[in-house]
Amino acid sequence: MNEKVMIAGHLCLDLSPQFSVGSKSQISQMFSPGKLTNVEELVLSTGGAVSNTGLALAKMGVDAILNGKIGSDEIGNIVREKIGPERAKAFKTVSDQNTSYAIVLAPPGVDRFVLHNPAANDTFGPEDIDYKLAQDCILFHFGYPPLMKRMYEKGGAELAQMYKQIKDLSVTTSLDMAAPDPSAGAGRVDWIKILEASLPYVDIFLPSIGEIAFMIDRDLFDKRSAQAAERDPVLMYEPEDCTAISDRLLSMGAKIVVIKCGIRGLYLRTAGADQLSAIGSACPKDIELWSRREMWASTFKAEVFGSALGAGDATIAGFLCGFIRNFSPESVLQIANTLGWQNVQAVDALSGIKDWPRTLELLGDKNRLRNPLEIDGNGWLFSTKEQLYYGPNDKVSL
Repeated sequence: MNEKVMIAGHLCLDLSPQFSVGSKSQISQMFSPGKLTNVEELVLSTGGAVSNTGLALAKMGVDAILNGKIGSDEIGNIVREKIGPERAKAFKTVSDQNTSYAIVLAPPGVDRFVLHNPAANDTFGPEDIDYKLAQDCILFHFGYPPLMKRMYEKGGAELAQMYKQIKDLSVTTSLDMAAPDPSAGAGRVDWIKILEASLPYVDIFLPSIGEIAFMIDRDLFDKRSAQAAERDPVLMYEPEDCTAISDRLLSMGAKIVVIKCGIRGLYLRTAGADQLSAIGSACPKDIELWSRREMWASTFKAEVFGSALGAGDATIAGFLCGFIRNFSPESVLQIANTLGWQNVQAVDALSGIKDWPRTLELLGDKNRLRNPLEIDGNGWLFSTKEQLYYGPNDKVSL
């Protein structure tokens, strides 16, 4: 069975200074002028969607080809060395640009924040994709266009062009987003226009709830952010929000919509059989099983919490892995949440993720604790057997 996939898009080197266990500091105190804050060892790891999703898929035994852009500088050398020559064979290396890096700060008790230099990611364009290698893949995944200038400039024309070229190869496509910086160019462009141009060529779309609300429903984003106050805004979104957003995304052309809702889990909405049958080489064997579905699966409770760095990417890797291996929608959501659960138990994005046999063992463990998820009424039905909710647009509910 062909399990070759290409993971393209944002790639960087993450520099993560570690903080001593149990230490707590206010961010305002930590970065006050003249303040010295002791940290522990520095962890160097490759980051971005290319590394986080691609290498997580590789850990699952999937043949993952990584397609990123780096400079011929020391950071680029480290990235290439850590990825390995075989997985990095589709890299584009340029001599006149620097390699992207991110300084990831995650003090105990504080959500992480990142200092990011996009570097060569900003010049990534359709010509940087290795289409010869892509045509042998059953799935093409691209991550983080909001962090890559050419992907969102000019109404997203180059993002759409790239996806059209991939779809012309009959390869199944998927797309992940990132939160646009409201004060930068990505935060000021018309994302509705960009998505309308690209989603007709995207089969599986996997944004997070906050970033997609920011992109296509700013009023909802502002409302939920205001409601959150000091809490995580993801806790404020209602099931009706996901349904309304997925309605719009399906109407724009996406065939399968997966909305990452942080600790609250994973929401799934799919199009009808006619649309699903046209998604290309990774098309499910049982199209009817996947058609017109709406589900929401809760996350698993982490025994030890390390960091949420790359948790969304790991979740996506789990979803794509289960999807190309023809698991049911219910099982694919559980596989996705299992990889997310593995991820958050380590400080970095990858070391917590085990192999495919261990993931299958975890999938069969019905005693793992879950984080609370309560969806009341309005057509949502909880399945004790599947341990997830079926939405009002799902054939089970209907």
